[in-house]
Amino acid sequence: MREFRNIAVIDVGKTNAKVTRFDMRNGRESDVFTCPNDVIRTGLYPHHDIERMWAFMLESLGRIQAATPIDAIAITAHGASITLVDADGELAMPMLDYEHDGPDSLAVEYDAIRPPFSETGTPRLVAGLNVGAQLYWQMKTFPTEFARVVSIVPYPQFWSMRLTGVRATEMTSVGAHTDLWNPWKRDFSTLTDRMGWRRLMPPMSSAFDILGTIKPEIAAATGLSPETPVFSGLHDSNASLLTHLKSRPAPFSVVSTGTWVICFSVGGKKIALDEARDTLVNVNAYGEPVPSSRFMGGRAFSLLKADGKAGITQADRDRVLGEGIMLLPSIPEDSGPFTHRKGGWTGNVDSLTPGGYLFAVSLYLGMMSATSLELIGADGPVIVEGPFAQNRTFLETLRVMTGRDIVTGGAGLTGTSSGAACVALGRDATIETGADIVALAPDPGLGGYIARWRQAIAAT
Repeated sequence: MREFRNIAVIDVGKTNAKVTRFDMRNGRESDVFTCPNDVIRTGLYPHHDIERMWAFMLESLGRIQAATPIDAIAITAHGASITLVDADGELAMPMLDYEHDGPDSLAVEYDAIRPPFSETGTPRLVAGLNVGAQLYWQMKTFPTEFARVVSIVPYPQFWSMRLTGVRATEMTSVGAHTDLWNPWKRDFSTLTDRMGWRRLMPPMSSAFDILGTIKPEIAAATGLSPETPVFSGLHDSNASLLTHLKSRPAPFSVVSTGTWVICFSVGGKKIALDEARDTLVNVNAYGEPVPSSRFMGGRAFSLLKADGKAGITQADRDRVLGEGIMLLPSIPEDSGPFTHRKGGWTGNVDSLTPGGYLFAVSLYLGMMSATSLELIGADGPVIVEGPFAQNRTFLETLRVMTGRDIVTGGAGLTGTSSGAACVALGRDATIETGADIVALAPDPGLGGYIARWRQAIAAT
């Protein structure tokens, strides 16, 4: 296989997007450009500003190319999103913001036709978090616009299509709680046939496939070689998982943190998943089913308005642990292991210092993550990716609750962007990330605090 060194990674998260250069030889990213992933509130429904994002991508690719020639482009993007494309390769309808509650207006109708959890590994989620619910609502509510749809294209593959002109589907994207995929049969679910959507699905690709080279007009706009190859793209959390699939044996688990905290169990204990507690089956880059769980941890941190840079003193720790000042789930209420449970504080939270408040919030996020791991039978070391990997309190809480080693870091070969770049290595290549066990010294009072948190939940 051809060797690619400098990979331009397009990484579209729900809150922000970035374009970066990833050097495959030294495992480092550089030339990082970021842009908010804005939602437009006018028109048919709230939708993402696709054209602004496209302009940002082209500008960033051009700036990277001007510094260091790009060998290939890899793409990763958030889940719960799909694009509806017309015959000309343009959007037939805006890309729905999955947090819009429009699909809930047809929930009863949709629930009557969606496949069971046993077929898809997809729990019933609110708003547009099930892509099938999005499509059903768009088709029924806007039939004239939907009639123009020629292709239903997963979000990562939309960007690879914009770059190459080639339409494709890919398993990590269509298998991320969409209701559209049967992970055990590696085929579309019965819903796609019932609704006549299978004929709109482009050919299946692998995340490791090169779809084509960039269009001539893209080369002209960015300065990239017209022979620059573009990989198919994959779901962002599965990009984070890929580096670990390539670097360590099972069992292990991954906690990918961002707007969502997504937990994966690889080779863990056999356990029956509970769809009512936001567990699900994802599909990894090799097309294999992976027990998973999730909650909006990054969104919770934002809503709780903790100061992530606040210093945490021993007095802060002693006060929170000693007085049992704790947050009970859930915030937000519509996701996670305690879905639809109204969260709230116990104890005098208003009197905490900024450091004490950060400590209490971090404990909550750690306990929620550990609970999510328990629900999917996670075993082996726990690998933490993303912003929470820098939060010692979060890591210490995971260590106490799981009783297993906590792993972070590595020589750049961790995280969403590096995972996306790793598709350029091919299916069978293995890597060494350099990630290692974190030395932690949890507070002796943490175990008792966690026990009280569990008791408080059980009692209400």
